[in-house]
Amino acid sequence: MPGTSRNRVVTRSVRRRCEPVFVLLELRVENLLLIERAELDLVPGLNVVTGETGAGKTVLAHALDLLLGAKPRSGIVRPGASEAWVEGVFALNGRTDVLPAEIAERLPEGEDEVVLARRVTAEGRSRAFIGGRSATAADLREVGGALLAFHGQHEARRLLSPAAQLALLDAFCASEGAAPGRKGAKAKAKARTEGADGHLGRRDAHAAALAAERDARRRLEELHDAAGARERELDLLRFELQEIDDVAPVEDEQEELSAARERLRHVEALRGAAYVASQALGSDEGSAGAGLAAGESALDAVAGVDPDLDVLAARLSSLRIEADDLAAELARHLDRLDADPAELERVEERLQSLSRLERKHGGSVAAVLDHAERCRQRIAEFEDVEGATEAAEADLADARRRRERLAKELTATRSAAAPRLAAAVVERLAGLAMPAATLEVRLEDREPGPTGADHCEFLLAPNPGVPAAPVRESASGGELSRVMLALLAVAGAGTDATQVFDEIDAGVGGQTGRAVGEQLRALGREGQVLCITHLPQIAALADRHFAIEKTTSEDTAVTAVRRLDDPEVVGELVRMLGGETGDEGARRHAEELRSAA
Repeated sequence: MPGTSRNRVVTRSVRRRCEPVFVLLELRVENLLLIERAELDLVPGLNVVTGETGAGKTVLAHALDLLLGAKPRSGIVRPGASEAWVEGVFALNGRTDVLPAEIAERLPEGEDEVVLARRVTAEGRSRAFIGGRSATAADLREVGGALLAFHGQHEARRLLSPAAQLALLDAFCASEGAAPGRKGAKAKAKARTEGADGHLGRRDAHAAALAAERDARRRLEELHDAAGARERELDLLRFELQEIDDVAPVEDEQEELSAARERLRHVEALRGAAYVASQALGSDEGSAGAGLAAGESALDAVAGVDPDLDVLAARLSSLRIEADDLAAELARHLDRLDADPAELERVEERLQSLSRLERKHGGSVAAVLDHAERCRQRIAEFEDVEGATEAAEADLADARRRRERLAKELTATRSAAAPRLAAAVVERLAGLAMPAATLEVRLEDREPGPTGADHCEFLLAPNPGVPAAPVRESASGGELSRVMLALLAVAGAGTDATQVFDEIDAGVGGQTGRAVGEQLRALGREGQVLCITHLPQIAALADRHFAIEKTTSEDTAVTAVRRLDDPEVVGELVRMLGGETGDEGARRHAEELRSAA
């Protein structure tokens, strides 16, 4: 299977503020829509993908979607191919510790790289792989979501929902928790994973306390609701246990009782047979015993004359002794055989009682005894129901107090950080050609949820004289992209992962586009950014530049992806500026953009 992990040295073309946590080293795409085969070798920093409209830039977005576990859309396999293949090689840089444990457990042990891959057949079936092992799409979503953060125009609107805004505020609180001198992705990652003493640790603890509170409340409600049914069940348990205790069954006693019943049922026949046998072996005249004694006496009279006969005499003596013993034992057994109708009735009743219990409680005495033990345990539980109720009430009170304390701590941290987040975002927006924008981070009480008891809303006034309104309502498409970029840069949300931006420059251009590019480059200096763009102002800032080109023949269209060297970058910038080959003015402009980077 393609995509075996390898060790490599990653070169960096920019002066970095910190080492990135995760880096997408390679992206390979085969037979996906218009792409027959493409390989992108990316670097930390800002990577850009450009190309003419319709060349297939969005194919790369589809490829990354597949790596994130998205459902393949129909017709995604290149015509004439049997399957499409997408593969991403990620460097972990020894930082699996910043991943949630359930994600880190899915990665190959001891490897510093991991390969995520997806195969899609022409029939629409797909398979996922993590580290060369088969996985599910859900696994890809989980692991890929930790390694790669995808931001498109739709994602920008999702990011600005109240729930996502609260997550951004929490990420900002966590990044502020990094000690001085420890800023950057690693420091932020450490701040996010410091446990209950950190902001996100308290948020996780609050979620656990809320779950414990709900469990305790549910248990208490079950105890109250089941009171009537519990009494009825308790009566039945006591009745069944008393019924078993009255019989007091003992394992294996049925075999002895059955044997005793057979003896009692046939006692007269047994007595007669024992009597006849005893008499036959006795010493009376004509009995076998008397005959053996006479023979023994005759042989004793000639003892010592014939050795062979002496041997036979000894055998006869043994027979006579055994016959005497057997006759005596038969006589004693005869005395024990007592025809007692009352004893037979007692044995019959005992067997019937045991059989009745077996039919009711499992088919064997062992099952009856197990049922009795369960009855005793359940009775003990029910009789201690008052104690159980008190314990459930105490558990509920403890969980509620813990949850309320943690919620207050979360609210206090968020309330203190909210104006600082707003000020930092406004400062970033000023550099993104929104100098008059104001932002308010508003917190309001809400019903407690896993993230606390706060409702968060970002209110934006993009221009003077415009009342502040929720960002999702007040920002235009271009403004929304810039607000999202400013929030990501300030809050540090997801900077562990490779940040992918698809057409984030929609609705912007000129100096604003340059400002957006500067912010993207700044994000890249703390990690890795891959941007699909149509703006030369952004492309000129790239640490690595890829161009997508489409060639069309009579019956097919094929898209190729090339990594550009410096002269080719200038040529691509000329094209993006609208210049033609040989347009010196456009070339000078492109070179100026590049040199200014």
